[in-house]
Amino acid sequence: MKEDLLKIIEHYGVNAQQRQFAEEVFELQEAILTRELHWHYDTEIQDIRPLDNHIAEEIADVTVMLKQFQYYYGIENEFVLALIKGKVDRQLERIQNEVKE
Repeated sequence: MKEDLLKIIEHYGVNAQQRQFAEEVFELQEAILTRELHWHYDTEIQDIRPLDNHIAEEIADVTVMLKQFQYYYGIENEFVLALIKGKVDRQLERIQNEVKE
């Protein structure tokens, strides 16, 4: 898959993919907001799964874009995962500090 994603970003160019990435992030944000609005305010909704499926599809789109940039810039998965772990740990520490206050 790495080669395929590199082929896509190299074909369209980084600038075009940056614009596409912004669009995909917006669509994900919109899908989450739509789901939350329906879940909290639409008492007639019977099945939330189609909205959750839409969110999953938008997460996939954003992930594809992120992976293109990751591979294009030669950033290893392990490095990203280590950064994620550090950020999650710091946020959990902030939450603990908020609870103590």
